[in-house]
Order: sequence, then structure tokens, then C-alpha cells
Amino acid sequence: MGSDVGAGDLAELLRALKERSGLSYGVLAKRLHVSTSTLHRYCSGTAVPAEFAPVERLARLCKATPEELMEVHRRWIVADATRGRKQQAEPAAKAEGAAEDSAAKDSAAKVEPAAGEPVAQDAAEARKEPEVPVAPSMAPSDEPTAPQRRRLSRKTLLAALAAAAAVTVLGSAALAVTLGGGDGKGGGSGPGDDGKGRIVGAAPSAKGRAPEPGKPGTEGSSSPSAEPSPSQSRGEESGRPGASASPGGSPEPETGGGTGPDKNTGVPLTAHVRPYAYEDPCTQHFLVDRSPGTVPVPPGEPDAPGWVAELGAVPAGEQFIKITLQGTGKETVVLEGLQVRVQDTKPPLAWNEYRTGVGCGGDVATRSFGVDLDSARPVAAPRAGQRDFPYKVSETDPEVFYVKAAAQRQDVTWYLEVQWSSGGRRGVLRIDDQGRPFRTSGAAGRPSYQWPAGSPAWEPAPQEG
Repeated sequence: MGSDVGAGDLAELLRALKERSGLSYGVLAKRLHVSTSTLHRYCSGTAVPAEFAPVERLARLCKATPEELMEVHRRWIVADATRGRKQQAEPAAKAEGAAEDSAAKDSAAKVEPAAGEPVAQDAAEARKEPEVPVAPSMAPSDEPTAPQRRRLSRKTLLAALAAAAAVTVLGSAALAVTLGGGDGKGGGSGPGDDGKGRIVGAAPSAKGRAPEPGKPGTEGSSSPSAEPSPSQSRGEESGRPGASASPGGSPEPETGGGTGPDKNTGVPLTAHVRPYAYEDPCTQHFLVDRSPGTVPVPPGEPDAPGWVAELGAVPAGEQFIKITLQGTGKETVVLEGLQVRVQDTKPPLAWNEYRTGVGCGGDVATRSFGVDLDSARPVAAPRAGQRDFPYKVSETDPEVFYVKAAAQRQDVTWYLEVQWSSGGRRGVLRIDDQGRPFRTSGAAGRPSYQWPAGSPAWEPAPQEG
């Protein structure tokens, strides 16, 4: 499916929602804080927002149902993915065209006619073997002809240029030896000198280039150059945040983590994970090992990952996770099941609890899979009308899953595994937080704080029953 088709499908649904709402482009644009022309481009399919947030706000303003919101999200994912492929293809085509133009110009510039000679004659001479000048005593005839003098003049000039280049290279090498302390005299050994006038650690050939300090393959490097790190082998940095291949639950899992639709070894699906999604603005609480005066203002959902990383925060009581699974090719991938893997359990953290909102209503009954992390064997159970597995995904038909994990009596580190199959292949895709397990801790009895609207700081919050 081309990018225009993906954007067109999204635009068609947005127009239908807009027309049903009865609101004009001007009114919607004002409420969305965008220009009317920008909103028009979204609804006409000539532009696709880089983020889902403006599309989601538009759908909500138009009173979209939960099912329609899911469909809007699905179409935006497809439109965004196909747009990305087009953007990657265009620079490559331009670069290829530029390379062909440059090669043509270089070919045209290789043969230039000498003054007063036809181009064909000079080109023919360029293809001849170099001629050795004849000494005067060996000359079979009198003075050389005019064309011979011109050829001798060009050869003499080229020989002079080659000699000058050789002198420059030798001079540079001598200067490098001098600056490196290669003479072994005075001042001790310099960089690259063994103290005896010998140069050590000289730059090798391209096949064995000496690695630089702090880079892979050198002492003190974080990972060797010859072998990939564990995170690289799981595919954590392959454009699929939060997902990696995992051997758990599969006799012979395929590695690669969905880097592409490799017919032989690649995992044929990818996952995008939002580990701190908000079911509503007030449902997420965090435990932070800091006093209220040192904790910044509570974050909105888009800013939650950075806020959590900066403070070392841990979701308190429950964690709401959003997972988008999508195939990497046209073939159908069957999602056979979702398993919960507990890595470690400890007593609840003795930290302060901070609430992200004040004055909100009750929890929204989002279709999701619930996980009781206090259970001896936690499972992902369908909640609020969510149907159980299996599901099917492909490149143009993604699925979005919500997982609500609750922990009251312990501090749990855990992750998820999706069992998949496609044709004759089977495997497991690990779902986690950028290669790290999720972490959720109980918060019962901990000091709790909230940031009321208009307040300049955190204030004690009433204990919840």
C-alpha cells in the first residue's frame, strides 16, 4: 500500500467524523490549536501528523466511540509507516541520480583536447602506451616534429607534477615522525614512540585499522567490536522500542526482534510500547525516593518516560501499558498468546507516593488485559470486554493492546512475551521497557502527595480507602 493510500484511508475517516460532528474546520482548528489549513490537509490526505496526539484530539472532539478511536489509531499507524518508507526512498533516488550526473561529468572531463588538435586525435593518443623520449644520439632523423614536441611537453609536465607529489608525501611523513618524538632524543617518548626512536602503533591498513580509545574494540569499551552486545542481539535499537526477542517459552526462538521481514531468520512483527500510558489523567501514581520539595511538577503522558528516568520513579499500585503490534510484511502473523514472566519480587518500596492528577473521576473501563502481579502465577486475563487470543496482524493491519498490571503487596520486576507463528515459523517476542523489565510496586501506607490545580508545589494527599 502506498503512502497516498494510507493517508487517504485516514483522511476518509477523519472527514466522516468531522461531518458527523457538525463542527466547522475553523471551530475544530481553534480547539485543536492548529491552523485551519493544517486541519484541512489532515482531512484531505495531503499531510499526515508526525504524532498521533493531534489526530486523537480531533477524533475525541468529534465524539468518536472507543471502536472508532481504535480504527483511527490503526489507520494513522499505517499512514505513518508508509510515509516513512516514501521519505527513505526519495533521498536514495536523488542520491543515485546525483551520482550518475557526477560520473557522467567525470567521464566527459577525462579527455580534453590539446590546443589546435582535434578531440578524436587527443583521445586516441591518451589510449596509447607511454612513449619513451629518444636520446639525441639515438634519433633516427633530424629535429622532432611539432606534434612530437607537444607530446614530450605534456609528458614532462606530468612527470614534474608526480615528483612534486612524492616530495610532499615524504615531507609529511618526516614531519609526523618528528612531531611523534621518533628520534628518541630529549623530552622523553612522545605519542607513538617506544623511547628508542622507533614508531609503534602506526596506522595499519584498512583491514586492520587501529581502534580509537573509548570506541568498540578497544580497552575500556562497553562492548567488543567482533561480537554484538546482548541488547543488540535482542534488537532493542532496531526501531522497535520496548520489544526484543526472548528465548523464554520457545525451544528455538528466532532472534532479530523484528528488524525486518527476513524470510529466513527475521521476526515478522514489531512492537511499539508505551510503558506509562494513562487510562485517564489521574490513574497513574508513582513512587519516588525524594522529598516533595525536590520533585518537579507531575508529567503529562507524553513526558512521563523522561520524568520517570530522571527521578528513578516506579509506578505505584498499578501500571497501564499500551502495546502496538504490527507485521513487517504482507504475510499474516498469528499472535497465539500473551504470557507474563516475573523476574523478581521484593517487599514494596518504602518511598513517597506522588499522584499525577487531582479531582478526576473513576477509572475508565478500557478494554484491556489485567495482570495481578501479587498472584503466585500472574496471567494476562481479558477485562472489560476484551476478547482473548489469538489475534492476527500484518503490515497494514496492526493491533493495539492495553495491559493493566496491579501490585499491592510487593515490588515486582516483570515482562511480557507474545507467542507468534507465520507459515512454518514460530517464535516469541519479548515486550519490555527498552530492553529493561517493567517494574511495579505496592504503595499501601506510604506518604502520598498531590499537586492541586493552581498550586505551586506538592501537598499532602488524603489516604485512599
